[in-house]
Amino acid sequence: MNLDAIQSALRDANLDGWLFYDHHHRDPLAYSILGLDPNAHVTRRWYYYIPSRGGVPQKLVHRIESGRLDSLPGEKTEYSSWQELEQRLEGILIGSEKIAMQYSPRNTIMYVSMVDAGTVEFLRDEVGMEIVSSADLVSHFEAVLTDDQLATHYVAQKHIDEILAAAWNEIGTRSRFGGTDEHAMVQYLQESMERAGLDWEHGPNVSAGPNSADSHYEPTAASSRPIRKGDFVLIDIWAKLKDNPSAVWYDITWTGVVGREPTEREHLIFNTVRDARDASVKVVQEAFAANQPIAGWQADDASRNVIRAAGFAEWFTHRTGHNIGTVLHGNGAHLDNLETHDERLILPNTCFSVEPGLYFTGEFGIRSEVDMIARKGKAEVTGRIQTELVRA
Repeated sequence: MNLDAIQSALRDANLDGWLFYDHHHRDPLAYSILGLDPNAHVTRRWYYYIPSRGGVPQKLVHRIESGRLDSLPGEKTEYSSWQELEQRLEGILIGSEKIAMQYSPRNTIMYVSMVDAGTVEFLRDEVGMEIVSSADLVSHFEAVLTDDQLATHYVAQKHIDEILAAAWNEIGTRSRFGGTDEHAMVQYLQESMERAGLDWEHGPNVSAGPNSADSHYEPTAASSRPIRKGDFVLIDIWAKLKDNPSAVWYDITWTGVVGREPTEREHLIFNTVRDARDASVKVVQEAFAANQPIAGWQADDASRNVIRAAGFAEWFTHRTGHNIGTVLHGNGAHLDNLETHDERLILPNTCFSVEPGLYFTGEFGIRSEVDMIARKGKAEVTGRIQTELVRA
C-alpha cells in the first residue's frame, strides 16, 4: 500500500477519507489495494480509515481477530459488541463529512459495489457521512500500469498476432485436405501459445458458422463443429506472459471465411462493426490528444451510435470493451453504456479492449476486437487492426 499516494488522490478528489470495510472477504478490492493477504482467515468485520489530511489511518478490529490489520500503518481500536462497533466506528470518523467507500449509487458500477446497504445506511443516516463511490480511486490504484507492465502487453501482442495469422493459414490448409473442427483449432492455438511461453487460463474461442453468433461460445471435444470450405469463422484469443504475476493481457478477436469470398451481407455486417470499433478508437484518441477527460460510457456510445444508425442496435448485445490489466477483465473503466452506465474515467497508463459485435442467431456473428493503451496526451491501438474479413 502506498499511503502517501492514496492520501494525495483523496485530496485531489476533495474527499475527507476512504473507509475500507470487509467481512468474510466480501471486498477483494480492499485486499488488493491495501496489500493484505487475500487468503487470511476473516470471520469478523474490520474497518480501515485513511484520512486525506493529517492524522494517521485508523483500524477497527474485533478483539478475537485483533491482529488482522497489523501489517498496515495506523492506530488500532478494538470492539466486541455491535454497540461498541458502532460507537467506535463513529469515533474514528469524527471530523470527516465526505468519504469514499466501495459503493455505487443505484449499483450502477457493480464492479466496485462491495459494501452492503445496511452499512451505508448506518453511516449515512445515523453517523451523518456523505458516502461517495470509490470507483475512480479504485481505477487509479488497480488499473494504472507501470511502464514495465505495459511492456509485457506488447510482448504478448507480438506473439498472439503471429499465432493468430498462422492459425488462419492453418485453417485454410486443413480445409483443402478434408477440413478440421473448432476444438482441433483450439488445441492448435493452445500448443502455439505454450511454445511461446504464454498463459491463457481457458479458451481460446474458435466458433464456426452459427456458433459465432454466441458471443461466449466455447467449443468442447464433444460439441465441436466441423470447419470446412465455405464456413464463416470467429476466433477470440487472449494471453499474457506465463509465470509473471504483473504481466498484462492481450485480447483480440478476428473473423473470416474459409475458401471463398465473403457474401454481401457478411461484408455489410463486418464493415458496420469495423466502423463502430474505429469510432470508439477515434473518440478516445481525440480526448487524450486534447487532454480532455473521457468516461467509459462515452467511448461505448461512439460505437453504439454507429451501429444504431445502421439499423442493427438490437443485435449489439454487450458493452463495447473492458479494462485489461493483470486480470483479463480488470478493475478500471469499461467501455459500457449498455450493461452499466460506466462513469469511470479512462485513465492514462491503462489498457482496455474495444470490441463491438453483431450476432444473428442461427446465422453468424461478427466481433472486431483490438486493445488500446492510453497515456498522457496519447492513446493507441497496440496490435494489428483488422480492416476486412480474412480469407482463409
